[in-house]
Amino acid sequence: MPDAPEARERRGLTEVAGVLVLGGCAVWSLVSAAGREARPEGVLLAVLAVAAGYACGRIFGTLLPVLTATGLSLGALGLALVSREDMPGAIAFPAPGHTGAAAALLVLAAGAACCAAGAARTPVARVLLRLVAPVVAGVALALDSVAGCAAALGILLCSLAAARMRRRLLALVGLAMATALVTGGSWAVAEDVLPEGLAVSLEGQLTQNRVELWQEALGMAKENPVLGVGPERFGTVSATTRRSVGSDGKPHSAPLQQAAEQGVPGVLLLAAAFGWLLYGLWRSPRATPVVLTAGATLTALAALASVGNALSFTPVTAGAALLAGLATARLQPGEAVPREADVRPWKPGPPR
Repeated sequence: MPDAPEARERRGLTEVAGVLVLGGCAVWSLVSAAGREARPEGVLLAVLAVAAGYACGRIFGTLLPVLTATGLSLGALGLALVSREDMPGAIAFPAPGHTGAAAALLVLAAGAACCAAGAARTPVARVLLRLVAPVVAGVALALDSVAGCAAALGILLCSLAAARMRRRLLALVGLAMATALVTGGSWAVAEDVLPEGLAVSLEGQLTQNRVELWQEALGMAKENPVLGVGPERFGTVSATTRRSVGSDGKPHSAPLQQAAEQGVPGVLLLAAAFGWLLYGLWRSPRATPVVLTAGATLTALAALASVGNALSFTPVTAGAALLAGLATARLQPGEAVPREADVRPWKPGPPR
């Protein structure tokens, strides 16, 4: 018999883990920046955005879960539509081989809508809210974002499948493995250890410039495995960045950027932050469809961040943390505790 959600919920344990992980990220950015012309402010701002978004998600997820998730979905969709010109620091979208803020915001829009559907109490509301995901996929196609379209449809399928799952742990482990696979793939491309045919195919999708950035980031990590070159210093050290017109000074891969700028400890802290979010989802008292939909959304964002610079934008990091907070919020006093699955697996009836 599956463990009840309340058996997993231990008072304050997830919050303590979050404080330790986020505090470690902030402290290590200052340590790796000490004595250099580095700028840890970007890392500190990202940590603050995650903490604030998660706290707001926990609060409003307890009070108004469906309304808050719907608002997050519409807000992310609106930001994606204006991100090309109106969002500070936004990149031109689309760009060849580039996965940036707009694609990540489209993923958030689809994931938040499906989470709202999982928390809704009426079948009509669930259907209407899940219809937002195909709309987001259509918007992504209109914006020439194949990654955003595929991710939105994938999240919708995961949301539908999650409604019939009885155990969430196995699914969350699968999501973690998928993230590790994408991250390992980007690392393998940087190491140039893939078979020639596969490497050429991936390079055509990623562009030669991006592969060179990844290779430089990996080289910096090997030369400075503990402290890295310092936060926000990749652009000043990278030769590829200096000769590229309109470069944003980033290697367009969150794990490789952490490795280059903050060394191996920075990568471990980034992995710990993602693990903390999945751990919080596993212990969440919320319904399994909501939990697994949020997990699928965070996994899609992690995949985009592994091959792009999605996490360089504050609205994306804050929105992801807000979604995680919504999916891990406590139940209101007197609110019924949901079962592991709102819908039991289908079983064939006796022949007529």
